[in-house]
Amino acid sequence: MAEKALVIVPTYNEKENIRKLIDAVLPQDPRIEMLIVDDNSPDGTGDIVAGIAAADPRVHLLRRAGKLGLGTAYRDGFGWALENPDYEYIFEMDADFSHDPAHLPKFLDAAQRADFVLGSRYLDGNVTVVDWPMRRLLLSYFANVYARWVTGLELWDATGGFKCFHRRVLAAIDLKHVRSNGYAFQIEMSFRAIRKGFKPVEIAITFTDRTHGTSKMNQGIVREAIWMVWRLRWWALVGRV
Repeated sequence: MAEKALVIVPTYNEKENIRKLIDAVLPQDPRIEMLIVDDNSPDGTGDIVAGIAAADPRVHLLRRAGKLGLGTAYRDGFGWALENPDYEYIFEMDADFSHDPAHLPKFLDAAQRADFVLGSRYLDGNVTVVDWPMRRLLLSYFANVYARWVTGLELWDATGGFKCFHRRVLAAIDLKHVRSNGYAFQIEMSFRAIRKGFKPVEIAITFTDRTHGTSKMNQGIVREAIWMVWRLRWWALVGRV
């Protein structure tokens, strides 16, 4: 069989979205499987996924004890994926349909010419975001300008969370040393991958604000991102990346 792809989706209270998301993701390519990393959602998201996984071998569930954060969810998911040598393409994807499953084949195509693929909301300066309040859009856009300026990353959308890695990229990064746990996690993973010599490519995606559930954004996540880019710059200077 062709090399498999694993779509990792962290969840916390996503019962209104998760079944529909699974139904939308799996038909995109027969190589795709899904790993839902659920942080003991009080709304029963994990139980819904467990029922689906019992009937569909392409769906997997990793339950965690509580709400431990986005970064740790992906680190645990990456570790799970790396234990299975069949997975060549390992995705990050949100549960709320802000990331369109229809883009998944584009990622797999782009991965043939790069080590990892980033879905960009701001490629070449073009904004492809739907239904975000202007304040949040400006915060996101200029956060990426700031991240580029501090870290030197030549990426239009370093904070985006729709990504695809070849397994060799994740295998080369010491995941236990990845410190970020909010949206700074996206910057840190790209920074570490590029410092290891891996080649990224950005593709345009359309990002749509969630229609069900609540955003996980908070002030702590913003503060972490502000300071983490400086830490990354310092770690690079002293050879810790």
